[in-house]
Amino acid sequence: MLLEKITSSEDVKKLSHEELQTLADEARKALLEKTSHHGGHNGPNFGVVELTIALHYVFNSPKDKIIFDVSHQSYVHKMLTGRAQAFLDLAHYDDVSGYTNPHESEHDLFSIGHTSTSLALASGVAKARDLKAENSNIIAVIGDGSMSGGLAYEGLNQIATEGTNTIVILNDNEQSIATNPTGGLYTALRKLRESKGSANDNLFRALGFDYHYLEDGNDLESLIKLLEEVKDADHPVFLHLHTQKGHGVPFMEQNREAFHAGGPYNPETGAYLTGSQVGETYDSITTDLVLDKIAKDPTVVVVNAGTPMFIFNQEQRKQAGKQFVDVGIAEEEAATMTAGLAKNGAKPIWVVASTFMQRAYDQLSHDIALNNQASTILVYMASTNAMNDESHLGFFDIPFLSHIPNMVYLAPTNKEEHQAMLDWAINQNQHPVAIRVPVGPLVETGVKDTTDYSQLNKNKVIQKGSKVALFGLGNFFHLAEQVAKVLKAEHNITATVVNPRFITGLDTKLLDSLTTDHKVLVTLEDGILEGGYGQTIASYLGNSDLKVKNYGIDKAFHDRYDATELLAANGITVENIVAQILNDLK
Repeated sequence: MLLEKITSSEDVKKLSHEELQTLADEARKALLEKTSHHGGHNGPNFGVVELTIALHYVFNSPKDKIIFDVSHQSYVHKMLTGRAQAFLDLAHYDDVSGYTNPHESEHDLFSIGHTSTSLALASGVAKARDLKAENSNIIAVIGDGSMSGGLAYEGLNQIATEGTNTIVILNDNEQSIATNPTGGLYTALRKLRESKGSANDNLFRALGFDYHYLEDGNDLESLIKLLEEVKDADHPVFLHLHTQKGHGVPFMEQNREAFHAGGPYNPETGAYLTGSQVGETYDSITTDLVLDKIAKDPTVVVVNAGTPMFIFNQEQRKQAGKQFVDVGIAEEEAATMTAGLAKNGAKPIWVVASTFMQRAYDQLSHDIALNNQASTILVYMASTNAMNDESHLGFFDIPFLSHIPNMVYLAPTNKEEHQAMLDWAINQNQHPVAIRVPVGPLVETGVKDTTDYSQLNKNKVIQKGSKVALFGLGNFFHLAEQVAKVLKAEHNITATVVNPRFITGLDTKLLDSLTTDHKVLVTLEDGILEGGYGQTIASYLGNSDLKVKNYGIDKAFHDRYDATELLAANGITVENIVAQILNDLK
């Protein structure tokens, strides 16, 4: 097998063109075997097999530097740079991450998991090269909708301004994560594809790039010829490659959105092996409520940045019609558009994953909160039990969102609370309201929540006790309940159990009352400890005799962790929390 013998670009260069095609076939077979067993980003990698081989055949990595946007399409790049075993041997599947990682190889420049960054990164790498009077090619590979992000435009502008060797490769597969990306850029790209690159309206030529179009971006011979033509250019080059997402796998070619990424699947039929969850989920009840609001109120509009599947499938998007807007992979636009919608009387709902929300911090703070625009932000996958790659962590949201003035951040703990909070958030006109969509099995009380959430920062006491108070925030409320049960059953201690509900403020009246007959107060939050909800309580109670113990995750970029092990390492187990409480009561 050729693939087993490849460790670097030098090995690829030694192959004949016939052997290169064999290598492509072997790489595609390895991709199918691993992703069908292990899951991962499927379509993006099958679509760039030939491009990646051509890049390593023509250029000399790591001297010539290849920067992948998002980098979820770097699997074949890893195969060709000494990491093939991680795709050929089941026992080594977890040896590499799903993204470029400098800790793995010198051929990976950056840890990258978010979009639209490659061009700006390349502009800096190229500038440093020029300052040091070095001679190398800088190649930025961008695609899967990444061109819609504002940072991509900024990077294009800077590369053109510098005017030296940087090769931008647009992997144009006519798709973002979801199908049918919208926006003027995609209209322009479609015109370029239809004209085979000859359309007069060419943004890239207008910016100063040496533009080239390749219709068959999955043809290895054509790719090699084009890359050899532009190698060592002394000016900015833009290669527009028309590729096919999921190329070579019929069921991926036919259902490109479903096979952007996913879990294990049948390699012959494409059927995912882990079926969808039976019954209601927090996601499904959110979708149902929002669709009902859309049907009843023409001013309700859902805004999303390239990941609509968080809330709507393709059929539901059609149902929402004009009241659903996908701005492309551009969180900053989504946030500021939300502010504009709210200002002019609409009821916007911005749907965003926690890990992607941080890309729009300034817009959240300045455009939404400073202007106090009443809007709803649904924060998905905010938990240690969500995505676990170091570039996709979702548990940093509490410190950075909860300390923005005017912002109201809510943490529901069951179905009825979530529905009540969402209904209130959409209808009210006083504040920007974010809701931490719960992660985990759906919990129902069977009792409608009639809370008036306009009375901000009022916590709910679920059980009144003494000596010990347990504040379980959002996803970790049920952990507080478990701790309380053990304290009662095994130590005859009736703890006060509190559901805070509000992350962005303290119920100071309640906290003051606890100082009279409680000795220990414990906070539990599914996020980083430093600067979090618990430390806010600890600061408030700093001059009291009430001992405060905070539990959360340490501040670090944890990579591909096991959630149970990470929580245990941070002391977040029922057994440890109970033991610490008993020790503090001595």
